[in-house]
Amino acid sequence: MFSIGNENGPASKCNFTHSVLPEHIDESHPPTKKKPFATIAELPFAHTANFILPESTYDAIKEQFEGDVGSFHYARVYMTLGEIVDGDFFNDYIKTGNILMISEGRRGIDNTFCLREGVLRLDLDRPTYEKCGLEGRPVRHPGRKHTKERYAVELELRKPSMLHGKKGFERIVWAFKNVLNHSLAWLFHDLNSPRDIKGPILKHQPHSFTAKPELAVMPHTKLPALTSIPDLCDSEYGAEVLEWFGMVSLSSPRINAGDSVDSFLSRYEVPMPYKRDGDPDSPAVETLVRLRWRGLVPAPFLLRLWLASRKAAGDGWMALSVAGFRQDAYTMLGVGARDVLAWECK
Repeated sequence: MFSIGNENGPASKCNFTHSVLPEHIDESHPPTKKKPFATIAELPFAHTANFILPESTYDAIKEQFEGDVGSFHYARVYMTLGEIVDGDFFNDYIKTGNILMISEGRRGIDNTFCLREGVLRLDLDRPTYEKCGLEGRPVRHPGRKHTKERYAVELELRKPSMLHGKKGFERIVWAFKNVLNHSLAWLFHDLNSPRDIKGPILKHQPHSFTAKPELAVMPHTKLPALTSIPDLCDSEYGAEVLEWFGMVSLSSPRINAGDSVDSFLSRYEVPMPYKRDGDPDSPAVETLVRLRWRGLVPAPFLLRLWLASRKAAGDGWMALSVAGFRQDAYTMLGVGARDVLAWECK
């Protein structure tokens, strides 16, 4: 109704894909370079993940979400960058292990850091970047005016040349000792030991957390048509269904069949595709279950639960909605045995 958007801000994008699963999937080694599995793998860690599914489907797979199977551990620890590339921490977790780490800080404003698959990424402002003496690339800010230039530096710490005594590695150590030498709060997760915090990190006195699913049962929920692939592939209807998933994530009363809010306050309606005669269908009413994890949520954990849930869903549907630390997000809707629709927002 009102033009209140910021035309100078960066334009967000939402990419839609429709994938068909292969007839056989090796659950121990799924093809993570292909859609839809790549959608999960490309966001290595998230702060919130929601599984949304009908109550009947949840009853069939709730054992997958109970106990240690549906939980994982992560930790908050205070460390400097120099401590990450030194001693047993560097050898055990990065050279031979596999960990995820993300530092405190506001993206695009503070100097922030993250570590995945042995690659340490530094997002730096220009003065800090020039002091470090490390090779990086400028980071663009599309649509933003009067924004100071920033730089991204990616250090592949598993390369054979990344050893103490080597010239290139010693340059990194110097930068971490003389420029980027502040202690920061980090979130830490060990992919090789997802249900325990152990090893060299213990000497840094980490604060351990156990992420367990928060269960929310939503009775009498109005549902759009989630099994009609042609309608979901329509850009307008697909965007409305994505908004509906957002309402489910918020447990909004607007999608409850008994909601009687004054239309002056909210005119939201559950989206439905139009019939050939021009009249929309009526929404179905079901009991939904939403399972939510918060913290440093690793992609392999979500991938394993997704595969298990898809089996139990059979010819029905189930959805996964994930929000990342860097404002990236995606929603995946599994329909039937093989169809998967995904909305990736960046």
